[in-house]
Amino acid sequence: MDARKRKRLEAAGWSTGSAADFLGLSVEEAALVETRLAVSGALRDRRLEAGLTQGALAKKLNSSQSRVAKMEAADSSVSLDLLLRAYFATGATKHDLAKILTARRRRVAA
Repeated sequence: MDARKRKRLEAAGWSTGSAADFLGLSVEEAALVETRLAVSGALRDRRLEAGLTQGALAKKLNSSQSRVAKMEAADSSVSLDLLLRAYFATGATKHDLAKILTARRRRVAA
């Protein structure tokens, strides 16, 4: 949000903040949510780049298409372990993971 809009809202009595502020998340909880969102988005991008369907990726993981859909939606029922395993199953490397995590952090901070 630009500074002018923020000032206008605050002058009208509104308060502004982040989703983490609104939800009352700790720094650690917010970092976990951001990590989950970054990996799930990158998983979808890599799967599409590889020309894989959700079903094809599910077969590689011995899982189901609906589970892959939940992974890509950053569903909280999906463990971070499974999310990372799926991401690496698309051919991603630890270096790729580091890039998406730092890119996401920069975007959020900006």
